[in-house]
Amino acid sequence: MRNKIPCSAERLSFLDPPMIQAVVDRNAFHIGNQYLSENRVRIVEADDAQISSAVIGNSGLYEQTIRLKEGHLISKCSCSLPEEPMCRHCIAVLLEYHRWAQPRSGQPRRMKPSAAPQRAEAHPNGNGATSPSPASMTDLKLGEVMAFVEWLQPAIKALERGQPLPDSPELRGDLAPWFQAIRNLEERRRESEEVRINLESDMRDREAYVGRLTQQLQASMEEIKATQANSQQLQQELTACKEMLAKVSDVASEVGSYDSQLKSVAGEVLSKGAQLDKLAHSFREVSTALKALTKTSATS
Repeated sequence: MRNKIPCSAERLSFLDPPMIQAVVDRNAFHIGNQYLSENRVRIVEADDAQISSAVIGNSGLYEQTIRLKEGHLISKCSCSLPEEPMCRHCIAVLLEYHRWAQPRSGQPRRMKPSAAPQRAEAHPNGNGATSPSPASMTDLKLGEVMAFVEWLQPAIKALERGQPLPDSPELRGDLAPWFQAIRNLEERRRESEEVRINLESDMRDREAYVGRLTQQLQASMEEIKATQANSQQLQQELTACKEMLAKVSDVASEVGSYDSQLKSVAGEVLSKGAQLDKLAHSFREVSTALKALTKTSATS
């Protein structure tokens, strides 16, 4: 990823954290500052015009080149992050360079700020004084980098497969914290894996619980359907009863009308009965008189 932004600073050492934070993404600055605090940044070569560096990111090792040219800050990183106008790795490099160069502003150097231990050579005058050998320093640094690169490839594969990291070579230079940083990442991955397993177990328990609730809900729905069917049947029976009651009410009305008629007929029958009683009484009297006449005629 390559970015180019206007810059009014005359030297890279003049770019302090507030100036950097003012022009970059807030989250990218936070992560870059975290990389700085975790000692993931290594400056290979630097002065106030250009920086060559490497940063251990969350997914591997990335290389950066940062230049200050013609009023523009040009940054290039091997990562593919879409952060604008500068990625988190370049931000971490600028923060590291400012921290390293601040005590010596005005005296830019072209060597790694935290160089590895160097072998010493005897001073030519034989007085026992020693001076560092640039060639031996470069050889030692190259050897450490080669050992780190050889270890990094199987380490990345082990991380991808979820396997333990291979044994790291015994190094005492500046690359030792890099090994520790990667091991810290592996520890975090392992902790994250344990958390993921616990979450999956909890998710399975919740799915089983939801399954039981679903079965209970289905059973309740079946009971509701049966209750609705019974309610419809009762409604139909109630409607039939209402219709029957209406018919009974009509019959009762007719019976009431017939009752008045029967009472009227009964009154007439009773009246006729009284007349018939009188007529029968008269017939009895006539019969008695006839019997008396018959007896009188017989005796005479």
